[in-house]
Amino acid sequence: MHLRVGFFTEIYRPVVNGVVTSVDTLAEGLRARGHEVYCFAPSMPGGTRSDGDVFRLPSLPLPPATPYRLTLPLVGRRNVNNFIKRLGLIHVHSLFVTGWAGLRYARRYGMPIVYTYHTQLEAYAHYVPFEPKATRFAAVQLTRTFCNLVDAVIVPTPAVAHHLRELGVEGRIEVVPTGIDVERFGAGRRDEALRRRLGVRPDGRLVLFVSRLAREKNVDVVLRALADTNDPACVLVIAGDGPQRDELEHLAIELGVRDRVVFLGVVVRDELPDLYASADAFVFPSTSETQGLVQAEALAAGAFVIAADTQPNREVLGDAARIVAPDRAGFAGALRDLPRTPDAGVRTRAKAAALRFSAVRQVDAMLDVYMSLLDPTRVDGSNVRSVS
Repeated sequence: MHLRVGFFTEIYRPVVNGVVTSVDTLAEGLRARGHEVYCFAPSMPGGTRSDGDVFRLPSLPLPPATPYRLTLPLVGRRNVNNFIKRLGLIHVHSLFVTGWAGLRYARRYGMPIVYTYHTQLEAYAHYVPFEPKATRFAAVQLTRTFCNLVDAVIVPTPAVAHHLRELGVEGRIEVVPTGIDVERFGAGRRDEALRRRLGVRPDGRLVLFVSRLAREKNVDVVLRALADTNDPACVLVIAGDGPQRDELEHLAIELGVRDRVVFLGVVVRDELPDLYASADAFVFPSTSETQGLVQAEALAAGAFVIAADTQPNREVLGDAARIVAPDRAGFAGALRDLPRTPDAGVRTRAKAAALRFSAVRQVDAMLDVYMSLLDPTRVDGSNVRSVS
């Protein structure tokens, strides 16, 4: 069956984060199978206009200094008639304005609607200038309401499915891990010249963090852990940018480790495989992720991962990583224990664990979900785990 799928997302290029990567990876995988995917996203300063398969909706800046926008759900009549009405299914990646717009079109034109739960909204209450408890309560209410209105909710791990059940979501939930290009990241190679450019001594260790620099990522925990190791040969490389960068740079100075911390800013994706593979450890201190796409990327490149102890992290990493207490003592202990030379066994186990996150497997599983909604008589649970 040839499909026409409409993606509605609140966050899209030129923003660089896990949601955007997830949306693009799935869209590219579906298109490679011969399906049509049309993406409806807010217009962004510095971004392209509507072009080809991407349609930009009007948007306004939000009060906080973030790259995100307030979308205005205005789709031109021509695009509604030529594209939206002709869709077979709508897949939304946000439960804000674009998500509700997608829900409205799905119900108006009688098509199934799927929602991918990318973010635990209640963990981001600090971005809203209101009382935190009230904000978290509102986030839970919004999540429950929206998830119970769509035909299927996609989550990356069973732990996240359990979390939604605890919030009161009663409808269909499918566990489909977000996919990555395993071969691309698996091609990463340890680059000694790169390590030298980053200030790592021949007998030193490179500790890598890749993510947006924001409060919920807990980057400060790793900086404090680095200070506690008191090892001048241990260098922390931070790839990414975000609203907390200045604060983190000042913290590194206060802790006396600024000469052992390299802030790379945003790194283009083509350079990430070698960066992951060149690290002696990849650290992941966040406790708010539904999956943490960078963990799968690091595994695919053969990196040794040290991650905060959360159930989603345990389910993503399995026994291919070291899980530690989500505090400075936990990470400091793990950094002190890092071996001086690469362990081939660690690399092999990491690459094997990453195969579960193949983009090919994700597309197979998503197509099973789509087809089951388009043809309710079809039963095929080979690639999808349904959570009742």
